Amino acid sequence: MPDKKQENTSYDVKRTTLDDAARALLLGKPVVFPTDTVYGIGIAVTTAEDCSQLSEIKQRPGRKPIAWLVGGIEDIDLYGADVPEWAYELARAYWPGALTLVVRASNSVPSGFQSEDGTIGLRMPASDIALALIAACGCPLATTSANVSGNAAPAAFDELEDAILSSVDVIVKGAVHSSGVASTVVDCTGRTPRVLRQGSVQIEEASNRFA
Repeated sequence: MPDKKQENTSYDVKRTTLDDAARALLLGKPVVFPTDTVYGIGIAVTTAEDCSQLSEIKQRPGRKPIAWLVGGIEDIDLYGADVPEWAYELARAYWPGALTLVVRASNSVPSGFQSEDGTIGLRMPASDIALALIAACGCPLATTSANVSGNAAPAAFDELEDAILSSVDVIVKGAVHSSGVASTVVDCTGRTPRVLRQGSVQIEEASNRFA
């Protein structure tokens, strides 16, 4: 039985430049690319009404919100509403990096991207590739891990599943400069930080500092 690396060689033709990837994103197509945590699959938020195509590729039923990768802390002002000051302190302390902040969504976030509670997750990645794609598209990228729902998130190109590779036209190959651990997710809609998912950023140890 061939190993993962051998299986993936048939998709070499899909490895493209950042310009190719940006063009695909601006046409509304999903793109697989490395982030600073794991390999992700994303769409440009200005060319899609919601995240349904990402859920379909991941074979994930139902409507689960997908966080946006953004280009800087200033995007919190644009896409967040009633954001507490301590959330900005968290961003200044850990961005760019593996910390996703869940904030109340502003009117600049289409309803199809908001959670049922009217929130949106925002993260500035410490990834030159991801930041270059965000800059080229001029908008955030709704991005989730590039794996079938329930399976392990890929930390390297050779870990990408055929089901994911065959579902997209554009794949950017590059290094994931981390241990492959997903981002820490913090709810910033209450009076104090609440960790929803503990990832590589140990925010629990610093919660009192930002409360």
